[in-house]
Amino acid sequence: MKLLEENCGPAPTYDQLAEYLQERGVGPEWVPIIADMYGERLGRKPVGQTMDVGFNVGIRRTAAIPKEEAWHHLVSPSGLKLWIGDVEPFPLQVGSVFQSKDGVSGKLGVVKPYEKLRMSWRRREWDNPSTLQITLLATKTGKTTFAFHQEKLEDVYMRYVMKRHWEKVVDRLIETAVRQIR
Repeated sequence: MKLLEENCGPAPTYDQLAEYLQERGVGPEWVPIIADMYGERLGRKPVGQTMDVGFNVGIRRTAAIPKEEAWHHLVSPSGLKLWIGDVEPFPLQVGSVFQSKDGVSGKLGVVKPYEKLRMSWRRREWDNPSTLQITLLATKTGKTTFAFHQEKLEDVYMRYVMKRHWEKVVDRLIETAVRQIR
Protein backbone atom coordinates (compact mmCIF):
# COMPACT_ATOMS: atom_id res chain seq x y z
CA MET A 1 0.00 0.00 0.00
CA LYS A 2 2.87 2.32 0.80
CA LEU A 3 4.40 1.78 -2.65
CA LEU A 4 1.09 2.58 -4.30
CA GLU A 5 0.74 5.76 -2.23
CA GLU A 6 4.25 6.88 -3.15
CA ASN A 7 4.13 6.01 -6.85
CA CYS A 8 0.56 6.25 -8.14
CA GLY A 9 -0.52 9.75 -7.18
CA PRO A 10 -3.45 10.81 -5.02
CA ALA A 11 -6.30 9.30 -7.06
CA PRO A 12 -5.18 6.61 -9.50
CA THR A 13 -7.86 4.78 -11.45
CA TYR A 14 -8.30 1.04 -11.06
CA ASP A 15 -6.66 0.54 -14.46
CA GLN A 16 -3.66 2.66 -13.45
CA LEU A 17 -3.25 0.65 -10.27
CA ALA A 18 -3.55 -2.64 -12.15
CA GLU A 19 -0.99 -1.53 -14.74
CA TYR A 20 1.45 -0.39 -12.05
CA LEU A 21 1.13 -3.71 -10.22
CA GLN A 22 1.51 -5.79 -13.38
CA GLU A 23 4.63 -3.84 -14.39
CA ARG A 24 6.17 -4.78 -11.06
CA GLY A 25 5.53 -8.47 -11.53
CA VAL A 26 2.47 -8.89 -9.31
CA GLY A 27 0.68 -12.06 -10.38
CA PRO A 28 -2.70 -11.82 -12.13
CA GLU A 29 -4.51 -13.44 -9.19
CA TRP A 30 -3.28 -10.68 -6.85
CA VAL A 31 -3.69 -7.59 -9.05
CA PRO A 32 -7.48 -7.20 -8.60
CA ILE A 33 -7.27 -7.88 -4.86
CA ILE A 34 -4.57 -5.31 -4.22
CA ALA A 35 -6.11 -2.75 -6.58
CA ASP A 36 -9.52 -3.11 -4.90
CA MET A 37 -8.02 -2.95 -1.41
CA TYR A 38 -6.13 0.21 -2.31
CA GLY A 39 -9.22 1.70 -3.92
CA GLU A 40 -11.13 0.98 -0.72
CA ARG A 41 -8.39 2.78 1.21
CA LEU A 42 -8.97 5.79 -1.08
CA GLY A 43 -12.67 5.73 -0.18
CA ARG A 44 -13.98 3.87 -3.21
CA LYS A 45 -16.62 1.21 -2.82
CA PRO A 46 -15.17 -2.11 -4.01
CA VAL A 47 -17.09 -4.57 -6.14
CA GLY A 48 -19.16 -6.83 -3.94
CA GLN A 49 -19.50 -4.49 -0.97
CA THR A 50 -23.04 -3.98 0.27
CA MET A 51 -24.49 -1.42 2.64
CA ASP A 52 -25.81 -3.98 5.11
CA VAL A 53 -24.04 -7.33 4.89
CA GLY A 54 -20.37 -6.67 4.27
CA PHE A 55 -19.06 -8.24 1.11
CA ASN A 56 -20.73 -10.80 -1.12
CA VAL A 57 -19.82 -12.94 -4.07
CA GLY A 58 -21.79 -14.93 -6.59
CA ILE A 59 -20.73 -17.70 -8.95
CA ARG A 60 -22.85 -19.25 -11.70
CA ARG A 61 -22.07 -22.12 -14.02
CA THR A 62 -24.42 -23.97 -16.38
CA ALA A 63 -24.01 -27.63 -17.23
CA ALA A 64 -25.76 -30.19 -19.41
CA ILE A 65 -27.24 -31.93 -16.39
CA PRO A 66 -30.94 -32.29 -15.55
CA LYS A 67 -31.89 -30.34 -12.42
CA GLU A 68 -32.87 -33.47 -10.47
CA GLU A 69 -29.51 -35.11 -11.19
CA ALA A 70 -27.72 -31.90 -10.20
CA TRP A 71 -29.60 -31.83 -6.88
CA HIS A 72 -28.89 -35.47 -6.09
CA HIS A 73 -25.20 -34.93 -6.76
CA LEU A 74 -25.06 -31.68 -4.76
CA VAL A 75 -26.46 -33.34 -1.62
CA SER A 76 -24.78 -36.74 -2.06
CA PRO A 77 -21.84 -37.61 0.20
CA SER A 78 -19.40 -36.92 -2.65
CA GLY A 79 -21.14 -33.62 -3.48
CA LEU A 80 -21.23 -32.46 0.14
CA LYS A 81 -17.55 -33.24 0.42
CA LEU A 82 -16.83 -30.78 -2.39
CA TRP A 83 -18.58 -27.77 -0.82
CA ILE A 84 -18.48 -28.55 2.92
CA GLY A 85 -15.62 -31.02 3.27
CA ASP A 86 -15.44 -34.39 4.96
CA VAL A 87 -18.70 -34.29 6.91
CA GLU A 88 -20.83 -36.83 8.71
CA PRO A 89 -24.26 -37.35 7.10
CA PHE A 90 -26.93 -34.95 8.38
CA PRO A 91 -30.62 -34.56 7.60
CA LEU A 92 -31.46 -32.09 4.85
CA GLN A 93 -33.96 -30.15 6.90
CA VAL A 94 -34.21 -26.68 8.35
CA GLY A 95 -32.25 -26.45 11.59
CA SER A 96 -29.79 -29.24 10.79
CA VAL A 97 -26.21 -28.42 11.72
CA PHE A 98 -23.02 -29.70 10.14
CA GLN A 99 -19.30 -29.55 10.79
CA SER A 100 -16.59 -30.94 8.55
CA LYS A 101 -13.37 -32.45 9.79
CA ASP A 102 -11.65 -29.36 8.31
CA GLY A 103 -13.73 -27.06 10.51
CA VAL A 104 -16.38 -25.77 8.10
CA SER A 105 -19.62 -25.51 10.04
CA GLY A 106 -23.12 -24.25 9.50
CA LYS A 107 -26.83 -24.57 10.01
CA LEU A 108 -29.49 -25.04 7.34
CA GLY A 109 -32.05 -22.23 7.23
CA VAL A 110 -33.89 -23.01 3.97
CA VAL A 111 -34.24 -26.35 2.25
CA LYS A 112 -36.28 -26.48 -0.97
CA PRO A 113 -35.49 -29.84 -2.57
CA TYR A 114 -34.31 -29.65 -6.17
CA GLU A 115 -34.16 -25.86 -5.91
CA LYS A 116 -32.36 -24.17 -3.00
CA LEU A 117 -30.29 -24.49 0.15
CA ARG A 118 -29.61 -21.47 2.37
CA MET A 119 -27.48 -21.71 5.48
CA SER A 120 -24.98 -20.16 7.79
CA TRP A 121 -21.52 -21.23 6.63
CA ARG A 122 -18.31 -20.63 8.55
CA ARG A 123 -14.69 -21.55 8.12
CA ARG A 124 -12.79 -22.54 11.27
CA GLU A 125 -10.67 -19.37 11.32
CA TRP A 126 -13.61 -16.97 10.93
CA ASP A 127 -15.03 -15.11 13.91
CA ASN A 128 -18.48 -14.84 12.33
CA PRO A 129 -20.46 -17.03 9.93
CA SER A 130 -21.39 -15.97 6.42
CA THR A 131 -24.62 -16.81 4.64
CA LEU A 132 -24.39 -19.25 1.75
CA GLN A 133 -27.18 -19.87 -0.72
CA ILE A 134 -27.00 -22.57 -3.37
CA THR A 135 -29.66 -22.45 -6.05
CA LEU A 136 -30.26 -24.78 -8.97
CA LEU A 137 -31.95 -23.16 -11.95
CA ALA A 138 -33.33 -25.21 -14.85
CA THR A 139 -32.83 -23.79 -18.32
CA LYS A 140 -35.29 -24.16 -21.18
CA THR A 141 -32.88 -26.55 -22.88
CA GLY A 142 -32.78 -29.01 -19.96
CA LYS A 143 -29.49 -27.81 -18.52
CA THR A 144 -28.98 -26.64 -14.94
CA THR A 145 -27.31 -23.53 -13.62
CA PHE A 146 -25.51 -23.92 -10.32
CA ALA A 147 -25.65 -20.57 -8.50
CA PHE A 148 -23.61 -20.05 -5.33
CA HIS A 149 -24.10 -16.76 -3.48
CA GLN A 150 -22.26 -15.94 -0.28
CA GLU A 151 -22.70 -12.81 1.82
CA LYS A 152 -21.49 -11.41 5.13
CA LEU A 153 -17.85 -11.79 4.13
CA GLU A 154 -15.44 -9.72 6.18
CA ASP A 155 -13.54 -7.78 3.53
CA VAL A 156 -12.55 -7.49 -0.11
CA TYR A 157 -9.70 -9.96 0.36
CA MET A 158 -12.01 -12.67 1.73
CA ARG A 159 -14.42 -11.95 -1.13
CA TYR A 160 -11.67 -12.82 -3.61
CA VAL A 161 -10.62 -15.88 -1.62
CA MET A 162 -14.17 -17.19 -1.59
CA LYS A 163 -14.75 -16.28 -5.24
CA ARG A 164 -11.84 -18.49 -6.27
CA HIS A 165 -12.97 -21.18 -3.83
CA TRP A 166 -16.54 -21.34 -5.16
CA GLU A 167 -15.38 -21.24 -8.79
CA LYS A 168 -13.30 -24.36 -8.14
CA VAL A 169 -16.09 -26.02 -6.16
CA VAL A 170 -18.74 -25.43 -8.83
CA ASP A 171 -16.43 -26.54 -11.63
CA ARG A 172 -15.63 -29.72 -9.69
CA LEU A 173 -19.32 -30.35 -8.87
CA ILE A 174 -20.20 -30.11 -12.54
CA GLU A 175 -17.25 -32.25 -13.62
CA THR A 176 -18.09 -35.03 -11.18
CA ALA A 177 -21.85 -34.85 -11.84
CA VAL A 178 -21.34 -35.15 -15.60
CA ARG A 179 -19.00 -38.09 -15.05
CA GLN A 180 -21.64 -39.84 -12.89
CA ILE A 181 -24.35 -39.41 -15.52
CA ARG A 182 -22.22 -40.91 -18.29
